[in-house]
Amino acid sequence: MSPPDALTADAPIAPCLASVGPATNPFGSTKIRPQHLDRLAVVYVRQSTPRQVLENRESAEMQYALARRAVALGWPEERVWVIDEDQGVSAQSAEGRMGFQRLLAEVGLDHVGLVLGIEMSRLARSCKDWHQLLELCALFQALLADQDGLYDPADYNDRLLLGLKGTMSEAELHILRNRLNQGRLNKARRGDLFCHWPMGYVRSPSGELAMEPDEQARAVVQIVFDKFEAYGTVNKVLRYMVHHQVHLGIRLHSGPNRGQLEWHRPCRETLLNMLHHPVYAGAYCYGRRPIDPRRKRPGHPHSGRIRVSAEACLVLLRDRCPAYISWERYQANQRQIRENRCRAESRGPVREGVSLLGGLIECGHCGCRMTVHYDGPAKRLTYVCERRQVEYGEPLCQQLAGRGLDQLVGRQILEVLKPAALELSLAAAGQIQEERERLHYHWKHRLERARYEAERAARQYHAVEPENRLVTRTLERHWEEALQAQRQLEEDYGRFQSEQPQELSGDNQNRIRALASDIPALWQLPTTTAADRQTTLRHLIEKVVVAVQDNTEYVDVTIHWKGSMTSQHELIRPVGSYEQLRDYDRLMKRIVTLRDQGQTTRVMAEQLTREGWRTPRHRTHFRSDTVRKLLSRRGLCESRPPASKSDQLLRPHEWWFGDLAGSLAMPQPTLYAWLRRGWVHSRQLHGRHGRWIVWADEDEVDRLRRLRARSRSWSDDAPPVDLTTPKPRPDS
Repeated sequence: MSPPDALTADAPIAPCLASVGPATNPFGSTKIRPQHLDRLAVVYVRQSTPRQVLENRESAEMQYALARRAVALGWPEERVWVIDEDQGVSAQSAEGRMGFQRLLAEVGLDHVGLVLGIEMSRLARSCKDWHQLLELCALFQALLADQDGLYDPADYNDRLLLGLKGTMSEAELHILRNRLNQGRLNKARRGDLFCHWPMGYVRSPSGELAMEPDEQARAVVQIVFDKFEAYGTVNKVLRYMVHHQVHLGIRLHSGPNRGQLEWHRPCRETLLNMLHHPVYAGAYCYGRRPIDPRRKRPGHPHSGRIRVSAEACLVLLRDRCPAYISWERYQANQRQIRENRCRAESRGPVREGVSLLGGLIECGHCGCRMTVHYDGPAKRLTYVCERRQVEYGEPLCQQLAGRGLDQLVGRQILEVLKPAALELSLAAAGQIQEERERLHYHWKHRLERARYEAERAARQYHAVEPENRLVTRTLERHWEEALQAQRQLEEDYGRFQSEQPQELSGDNQNRIRALASDIPALWQLPTTTAADRQTTLRHLIEKVVVAVQDNTEYVDVTIHWKGSMTSQHELIRPVGSYEQLRDYDRLMKRIVTLRDQGQTTRVMAEQLTREGWRTPRHRTHFRSDTVRKLLSRRGLCESRPPASKSDQLLRPHEWWFGDLAGSLAMPQPTLYAWLRRGWVHSRQLHGRHGRWIVWADEDEVDRLRRLRARSRSWSDDAPPVDLTTPKPRPDS
């Protein structure tokens, strides 16, 4: 079988093949058959690292010399193919080894009769890849050869020996790796292993970790931790640094500028890595970014890394490095980062919505964290416990309007802050002044660095001979660029000074003290955002547990304060119906009592309001139509005039409007709609504002009952005409 054109056009065999003449078969010819000689002999050449390729020349020569053995076994020189595409690639996996994958493809196409390697570890150090090659060679009757002998994978004894060699090759890889890892781990246990020192640190000549000598770079690192403690989220720290043009000083670990300090704009991932790294708290750690094999992606050699906590690292040595923050503050930062995650078990970051208790409110019945809902065009705030409904399909646990609860908790916060008003008023101005001084300090560092760069460029320009124009032109351009950068920075600093004066005037300080002393007014100011109130609340409260009492308007509220203190409160919430009111039965008894006393609905509504009764929506007064609806639900109607007057006003088969609605057990508005449509005979006393009287004999009452039953259906068809047409009145 002749090889394809692509095989004959490949790289030439090693030059030493030209001097090789006919030779006897040193391995014996019993395994080599004509069908093998008709196909290719492939020599696979590989070394693990680029350094081995450059330095271990003898190993490469030995592997290339296998081509002469193929010729000695009977293959013509032009039928020997050398694959050396995997030089400098590890054999622990077939991924990324194009030469090995090419070899498998050619064996599978039945183009290969012999595969040669200096040893089995050159072909593969993974049993999975090695046995894949064995299966293909056995299936397509290809032989394997190394410097020890010739093997037929289809033969049981040879297959067993090749399997043992593959296992030993993989075991050797693990032995070498464990030996290197143990040496690395032993050095890490002493705290002397530094792969890449973090930002804000440098390696001293003695090999120890020291703080960054550049004063501005150290100040920027301190700003990151101080602002995270103040704001609580990485995104707010990032926005602060971008707004004030604060850049991070990073020393390069590789390249021609290795060790030089460069200034890069901040990014979220860099800030998050700084907050997670325990070295800033003075702790040496090793193994905080292990590789999870389940997360590795093909073609991405650095994928699969995960971040573990400091306590889960292989090595953690406290108080071994210079620290920017304390260990307690580092742990507090980690707790804050975990709380900022948007998950059911964490309270999440401060949001921009009007909710005051978002992330802090828990259900007193099931213990789940309640969610925040904004309903309708008015964005009505509601707290809902819906986790079990969403995850398990159970009924909704509880929900309540959020405005009243937020007001209750807000009043408690103001009561707690009232004794600290004087202290807050004295500290507010100092904090603002300290913040402005820090920003001015950072700008002065930037200006000082810009002046130094310009003076340095000037010295370099003046140090060159004027006649050497090839160099002076370049240095002159660098000097101009440095002067332009300095001028631009001075203009930016001038704009910053105009926007934020360096010192607060006496009037401004007095205003700040006045606002801080009147905390309720400061809390209600339009400039105080919902996020500001939430941040203040989270400094004082751990959580708020609410439990609605039997689906009534009463809610038990438990506030868990910082420091393991709790306070109990009771809240009256708006509900959807009168039946949810805890005193509904007492309310109805009072309404029936007033009716039996002959009071009208208007008088009853006024009396209920004076006695302090409340509607489900927390309205402060009752209305006459509300009282009528409640009476209608009990099948009652408004009290009629005295009997003597009733006999004079009502004619035969006439009803007072409310009496007929109560007899039909229907709402009065529905009966009034029938009246307007002409479905009943009626008249009105004393003009437009008098009471309505309806005429209905026994037949009419029966018709109205049947119409009432018909109107309760969801059909879109109009009612029959015989139900909507009243019979003529005898006296009309």
